[in-house]
Amino acid sequence: MQDALTALLELPGKEKESKGLVFTPAEIHQQPDTWRNTFHKLSQQHPQILKFLEQAGIQPGSPNPPTVLLVGAGTSDYIGRSLSRLMSQKWQCEVIAIPSTELITNMDEFILSDKEYVWISFSRSGDSSEGVAVLQQALDRYPRQIRHLIVTCNHAGAMVQKFSQHSNVMAILLDDAVNDRGLAMTSSFSNLVVAGQYLAYIHTPETYKPLLDSMIGMGRHLLSIAADRIFQLANTPIGKVCFLGTGSLQAVADESALKVLELNAGKIHTIAQSPLGLRHGPLSSIDATTLIVAYLSGDAYRRQYEIDLLEELHRKQLGSAMLLVAPSEDRRLISLTPNVLVLPLQDGFPDGCRPPVDVIVGQLLGLFFAVKNGIRVDSPSANAAISRVVSHVKIYPRS
Repeated sequence: MQDALTALLELPGKEKESKGLVFTPAEIHQQPDTWRNTFHKLSQQHPQILKFLEQAGIQPGSPNPPTVLLVGAGTSDYIGRSLSRLMSQKWQCEVIAIPSTELITNMDEFILSDKEYVWISFSRSGDSSEGVAVLQQALDRYPRQIRHLIVTCNHAGAMVQKFSQHSNVMAILLDDAVNDRGLAMTSSFSNLVVAGQYLAYIHTPETYKPLLDSMIGMGRHLLSIAADRIFQLANTPIGKVCFLGTGSLQAVADESALKVLELNAGKIHTIAQSPLGLRHGPLSSIDATTLIVAYLSGDAYRRQYEIDLLEELHRKQLGSAMLLVAPSEDRRLISLTPNVLVLPLQDGFPDGCRPPVDVIVGQLLGLFFAVKNGIRVDSPSANAAISRVVSHVKIYPRS
């Protein structure tokens, strides 16, 4: 018997077109099968990437490594947030995710005169107004102080076409197959994160490959067990979704909240928090229509705090239901909800490598809510409030 996602994939072509389901379901479904190709893409460029980074000061034992900024807007900013801790650990330097939407107006507040920098710009299209403009301004104003890596899914984007020949710039191009055609980034997000994880492991790529193999297996497993459960939850009276995660998994919560919001044209309210942060005000927004989705850490110490918060929500009877993504079976979780999706995690598997897998849950929620709400998933913004590429922002010259 086919699951709810497969049922969408097998709709007749005309019905897919009429319901706006031509791209997004397939782009969600293809993700685990595309990650290995992204790994191979970067493996083929490994010598050039390594040389570029080592010339920038990113090498083991470097006494004065550069500061690394992970740059993007919207979902591309959440790519940076999901990578910053992992990259900082592996590169042993300061790594900060800063949205291009903030850099364009506040660049001088982030660039110190006595420091050198590596910027890694993540972008599906490579055409967003702020992303292109901030690269141009950085190259004009700090031509020797900042080196740039561009990681994008679009070979024809302005970032690649305008800047890739610059001596301080290197472009990494992913397959066109993950240049998502739907409005919302799904396989673009997870593949750009996989590319960033490869960069984090650039000095030991052989240690990343088995982690990626595990991620591919977990992604396929999650798609097989999650679709029907999430479809059922999406067809209950839910008006809000609260996503929870710690560390790198908080970035998954951020991205999941955005996916549900934009795929449903704002009809479902979403929030994202860390489990400890929720108590400090945002807890007041949890009501009887709220679905609580928690991405639970594989680290036992962190998980104690996460489960304590979930038990408090259960005790206070806050929320309509819970959906938990867990690293293992746990009797405390089973007592809270029947909706526990268990990942086949190996002991010690790092949370920092889980974002491409866990985010599938948020993507499926956004998809099935939109189907229930009668929204065209590939182009949910009927009033053109948002578009696939934000390319209409007026950029002002700096005095």
